Amino acid sequence: METTTISSNGEGEVKDDIQGLVASFPSEKNWDGCPLYFYKGVWYPFFSIRGALSFQQHFIAQDTDIILASMPKSGTTWLKALTFSVVNRNIYSPKETPLLTTPPHELVRFFEMDLYSKKQLPDLKQLPSPRIFSSHSHYGTLPQSIRDSGCKIVYICRNPLDQVVSYFDFARKFKRENVKPLSSIDEGFDNVCLGIQSYGPFWDSVLGYWKASLERPGKVLFLKYEDLKEDITFNLKKLAEFLGLPFSEKEEKEGVIEEISKLCSFDNLKDLEVNRTGFFESAGAPNSTFFRKAKVGDWCTVLSPSMAECFLKIVEEKLADSGLSFKVSE
Repeated sequence: METTTISSNGEGEVKDDIQGLVASFPSEKNWDGCPLYFYKGVWYPFFSIRGALSFQQHFIAQDTDIILASMPKSGTTWLKALTFSVVNRNIYSPKETPLLTTPPHELVRFFEMDLYSKKQLPDLKQLPSPRIFSSHSHYGTLPQSIRDSGCKIVYICRNPLDQVVSYFDFARKFKRENVKPLSSIDEGFDNVCLGIQSYGPFWDSVLGYWKASLERPGKVLFLKYEDLKEDITFNLKKLAEFLGLPFSEKEEKEGVIEEISKLCSFDNLKDLEVNRTGFFESAGAPNSTFFRKAKVGDWCTVLSPSMAECFLKIVEEKLADSGLSFKVSE
């Protein structure tokens, strides 16, 4: 797939054989009209397949690393802001945090569509500890070094109906040359019901991390977007404890948890100039597209009752006997 040779100056050079390999993968069209490629049970968008392969081959985890995992449009941006704030609360006060001037996706970078997409062998050793990264890959496809190390994985999931509607809304904002995006959610809905969507199937993504969280609760924390919305204080404390950075009684009394909750709230992040303007190059999207409505149950404004019932039934069948269920309305 890729072979590494050592050049005369001793640096590693990657010989790129990925292009031909990707061409052999099964492919389908995503909602934005661009290709999805199927590899090791996951549908990767065309802009992240090369990065995903390189990440799986080359990433070496450190025991202090924190990996934030999710399906797209499941609260990823929110989880990045919360985790960054919890980890760095002794370095930055809420009034001087980099979140005020830098989008969450630049502070906590994606493996597949950013770090390993831009460079097949990025130098990550220089990053300060703990390093915080983000991934849309499924648990079973994460590099062995992540699963074998002592690093922590936090997975956030969202109910499948809101996730799919939010992703459709996100995808159709893209205008790519010579590609006609789908105009209606109906057009690609049959594919979604088959699990064909960015980083899908949905049920395989959530089940992998759900089972891992039950088997290794000290290694994998499974959070639900709807639970975070309902009780941010409880879940922030849970996140901090899991990361080995619990809030002290003094911090609780001083309102540190409330400060972080407020700083990272949807409305606050959405209104920051850095998130209203600017462009996230790795995803080819304006920063503002990462902030939609953040409502539980908003799917009912887009999906017909029969579509929702059909998709929910499929998901419930796939998750049968797992103990995992979703709240689809407030």
